[in-house]
Amino acid sequence: MRNAYIINTNLTHNQNCEQQMLQQEKCAAYYSPWKHYISLIRPNDLVFLYSNGKGIIARGVATGIVETADYENNTEEEHYMKLSSFVQLDTPMEAAVITQTLREVDSEFSIKFNQTMIALPDLFASHLWRRITKEYINPSRPQTHSL
Repeated sequence: MRNAYIINTNLTHNQNCEQQMLQQEKCAAYYSPWKHYISLIRPNDLVFLYSNGKGIIARGVATGIVETADYENNTEEEHYMKLSSFVQLDTPMEAAVITQTLREVDSEFSIKFNQTMIALPDLFASHLWRRITKEYINPSRPQTHSL
């Protein structure tokens, strides 16, 4: 089974991080210990980008290749991974809707959004991916990866 992750875009600390993730179609984390969590993501894992105050704003499929970059004049403090099948949502999927969607799979499931990276079991992630496809992405937009 594949893994899935909700990755926070770091908007609260640096607005440029979120813009770079969207423009460069990647997920990223900065500074220790958070940057090292990117290495947990494997090829074909599902990744959802989460923006504080908005919700999930994009999704993609992990390439599995961790890369590094300098961040705020500090050597290799950004660890990132490119995402294939990358799509920005037409409107963000808000935190309450994410929780509601995940609870359709298991009514006891809860999630805390105040983390850099949140792991999701495959069953929950697949359900979330399908809901986003149906309700948050314009159907006329080409889709390259379905579940």
